[in-house]
Amino acid sequence: MTDLSDLPPVWPGRRALAWPGVPLFAALALWVYAVRHTDVSRLDDYGLVTALHPTFWAGLAVLTTGFWFTVRDPRRRGGWAAAYVLGLLVMERATQAVVYPTPLYAWAWKHEAVIDHLLTAGGLQTADQVGDMAVYDQWPGFFAAQAALVRLLGVDSAAMFMAWWPLASSLMLLLPLLLIYRTFTEDRRLIWTAVWLFYVANWVGQDYFSPQSVAYALHVGVLAVVLRRFGRSAVRRGQPRQAVWTVVITVMLVAIVISHQLTPGMLVVCLLALCLSRRYRDWVPVVTTVVIFLAWCLTAALPFLSAAMPDMIRSVGDVGANVETGYGATPTGTGAIATSWAARLLSGSVLLLAALGVLRQRVLRHRARPLLLIAAAPLPMFAASSYGSEMIFRVLLFMLPGAAFFAAAALLPKVRTLAADAAAREADSRQAAAPAKGPAKGPAKGPAKGPAKGPAKGPAQGGRRWLGVGLPLAALLGGTLAFVPAYSGKDRINYFPPQEVALVRQLFDQAPDGSLVVAANRNYPLAYDSYGSVDHYWFLDDARSHVDRIVQKPAATLASDMAGVERPARAYFLLTQGQLANSEMNGQLTKAQLDHVRKSVAASPRFRLVAQNSAGWLYVLKQSEGAER
Repeated sequence: MTDLSDLPPVWPGRRALAWPGVPLFAALALWVYAVRHTDVSRLDDYGLVTALHPTFWAGLAVLTTGFWFTVRDPRRRGGWAAAYVLGLLVMERATQAVVYPTPLYAWAWKHEAVIDHLLTAGGLQTADQVGDMAVYDQWPGFFAAQAALVRLLGVDSAAMFMAWWPLASSLMLLLPLLLIYRTFTEDRRLIWTAVWLFYVANWVGQDYFSPQSVAYALHVGVLAVVLRRFGRSAVRRGQPRQAVWTVVITVMLVAIVISHQLTPGMLVVCLLALCLSRRYRDWVPVVTTVVIFLAWCLTAALPFLSAAMPDMIRSVGDVGANVETGYGATPTGTGAIATSWAARLLSGSVLLLAALGVLRQRVLRHRARPLLLIAAAPLPMFAASSYGSEMIFRVLLFMLPGAAFFAAAALLPKVRTLAADAAAREADSRQAAAPAKGPAKGPAKGPAKGPAKGPAKGPAQGGRRWLGVGLPLAALLGGTLAFVPAYSGKDRINYFPPQEVALVRQLFDQAPDGSLVVAANRNYPLAYDSYGSVDHYWFLDDARSHVDRIVQKPAATLASDMAGVERPARAYFLLTQGQLANSEMNGQLTKAQLDHVRKSVAASPRFRLVAQNSAGWLYVLKQSEGAER
């Protein structure tokens, strides 16, 4: 593949400098039009993919094409590439916040409930007080920071801003990524293409309102500091400066360790991998990380780890079980399967491109070997734990900073490293210092050779040149478009319309302390609201034999499960649109089966309808004796 740097400019002067703004602003205009004409009231199994207005796809194609030609042109300033990446983040991370009237993801709503409970309780609580939810009080860093932010902004809850968190957490990654890539090259084509591919391949969905979103950004930040300030050349500059950077990463490490369980372990394996390189054989970051991690695990996190340790030990070495998806996590239906395969193909393509980049760009195998080590370091975690059937996704996420760099190298012609740039500058200096030779030779030879050889080689060279541009552009465009189904293809599960939010809020507004909420699963907004005073039972989490009994005799079985609640507390049965979508698309109960459950409850004299709307139904178990129909 060859570069376009030797082609003459199409537009001279100022117009040539400003033309990258044309496709950028055109793409953003198409995006604005698309989000204003997108209807999300009736999502199907393809999620946002089929709901988006066609101009969205046109805008994304224009944006990607404009970025590709801009980043390859050496005449363009780096600010244009940055503007295109920001445009990508807006189109792919802010679209959901604009088109959906309520925040996505049941887990985000759960984290909002934890923050609200922290503000209400005024401090951390134990398992004796809040049961299983005490795990969040044992890793409270993110929640305490968000509680402080809620107070600072003067808003009612984190729900006021958490819909925009994917965009905010993605922006947090931009600076550390640039620092990492600039450690190994000043080739802006490689740097910005790697950043673009990182965001495109990061479909895993851990950028939502969650502790791992911040912990991951800090993880990448620590790697950036270590790569730039703890190499052999940096160490030689003096110990006082090294001590300052040790303090910096210590602060970041503390924030990671008190916020998330998995990220410190991933960071340890990445830092250990760096130690395999003689350039970064500095044990200070590794030892610091391990000491802080162990200190927290043996103190604040000890209650949870003590209970979970037997299962964690059993999963060590069982790679097959650790990467296997369990019941309730199997995509079911044409849309769910198609979007799942889009995600797999996107990830597989990026990893294959990364392998190709390692093979093609020989200089990077040596000069950027630390990034190669960072990309491979998370792989042994497959043998450590299943992490709730999510380890395969987390490994992919932590491989991305290194994998995206080498994948970008596969799409570009010969790339430059810092060492190669230094050698080129030195050669230019020597050439400039040497006396000029042969001023009469150029004109004598030029007319004789130019007409004879130019027409013969021109078409072939031009064909190869445009082939070298078109194929990488097609790969980049395919990956960018595939991100949308991979990232938003399950929005039928993750989106809760305002009617569903209102129904659940009505439930918790009237539920007395000690009440019980029974639902099919936890995929509904505010599911953990008032978790300190209201209990929950999600029957699809129960044994399959009991689920079968509920399907066979819904009202009788559920009434028996709910009978232990005593006055003044009440027992509620809640079934919503989000639960139906989650159960159906993940291979649990079908819509027909859950409709049968609801109709049985509705027909039973032991239940009374409290509220219903287009997004769900709410029933309460009567506390007087009655016959079961």
